[in-house]
Parts: sequence; structure tokens; C-alpha cells
Amino acid sequence: MSEKTFTIHFVITGGTIDSHYDGSKDTAVPNQESVIPSFIKSLKLYHEVEFTTVCMKDSRDMKHEDLENVLKTIEESPYNKIIVTHGTYTMPDTARFLKANLKRDDQTVVLTASAIPITGFSPSDGPFSLGYATAKLEELKPGVYVAINGKVFAPEEVMKVMSEARFASIFQK
Repeated sequence: MSEKTFTIHFVITGGTIDSHYDGSKDTAVPNQESVIPSFIKSLKLYHEVEFTTVCMKDSRDMKHEDLENVLKTIEESPYNKIIVTHGTYTMPDTARFLKANLKRDDQTVVLTASAIPITGFSPSDGPFSLGYATAKLEELKPGVYVAINGKVFAPEEVMKVMSEARFASIFQK
């Protein structure tokens, strides 16, 4: 059986997935340096991996300039399989921004996040989110997607449901 391998380019923006608990603020705050590269490398994936840190911010603190930098990083990537790690609060907005502005049509871009930091907490949904997004890259057609809570969403349908602490489609009842 031949194995289909490719390079996955991780574009890192911070968010809870890449945060730690700060007792003085009584909340999770983004790490100064991402833990995503060391976590992904520990998995011994069959795919090559590349990492670019655009920013390390709570997604509520991301500015239009940050979105432009994410877009530029994706546009200039030599790879066509991209995972964007992001904060949950504005991830749907970023997905819609990327879908509206990404000029390349040969890339599969999957945004993912978690409600609980990937390190320092057990259990965390972060490892599952990263694994799910990575697995989905193989079957999704080029385009922009959000992969979280075991489901793939189109940018135009995804929303965060605070009362359920998960994401859903605006089209579902």
C-alpha cells in the first residue's frame, strides 16, 4: 500500500489551544512561544510539518493587520495543506475573511481551536482538535474549513454556541 504524504503547514495565531492558566488574571492567556510545534513533532506523523507563528494572541485581541498577516502567510506558503490554530471567539470570522480573500484555489485551509489549553490541563480538547484537523486534510477538497468538536463546517455556516461550549451550523435546528 503506498502512503500519500504531504507537508502540513501550521499557521499559529495563539488562542486558548496555545495558552496557559494565569492565576493573577484568573484566565488562560496565550503562551509567549507556541507549544504546537513540540506537540505535533511528538506525534511522529508520516507527513512533513512546517510551522509559522503569525501572532500569539487571544483571538478577541486580533486586529485586521493580524488577519492580513495570516492571509499573506497562507498565500505565500509553498504548501497546499494548511492548519490554522486559532482562538475560538473569532475563528468563524477569520474563516469567513480567509474564504473571501484567499486568491489561491489549490489550498486546503483548516482552522481549529480548543476550549481548554493543550498543555497543563487534562482533559483538553486541543489534542483531539489538532488530530481531527490533520486527519481531515487528506479528504477535504481545496477551500477553507473549520474543524472542531468532531465536525467540519463551512465558513459561512459556523458559529460558536456559548451556552453549549461548542460550535454548530447556523443552518441546523
